[in-house]
Amino acid sequence: MENVSDEEFDAALEEALGILPVGIADHLDNIALFVDDDPPADMPGLLGLYEGTPLTERGAGWEFQLPDAVFLYKSSLIAYARDLEELRDEIAITIVHEIAHHHGIDDEKLHEWGWG
Repeated sequence: MENVSDEEFDAALEEALGILPVGIADHLDNIALFVDDDPPADMPGLLGLYEGTPLTERGAGWEFQLPDAVFLYKSSLIAYARDLEELRDEIAITIVHEIAHHHGIDDEKLHEWGWG
């Protein structure tokens, strides 16, 4: 898909947030969501990325930490999708996928569950 305006992408993102599975939005607490134009140069084609310490790896005294971050990569998501509906769906899938990493769920398990 080509020529997606910033407004169209933002609308797809807003719609994606509205179609997340029930309860997923509750897990966005203390996670910052960012949209970057492109993924890191050493990870071309990457749709999203979780940066932080998964909840399963945190110990006592974990208070007062900066929020974890989920990055969405606009150019990769647009290139992956065939139309705006698929773009919206892929944004939602990517958000769920990255939130799962926040909860310590690895790629193998996510692929098993259909969220790969």
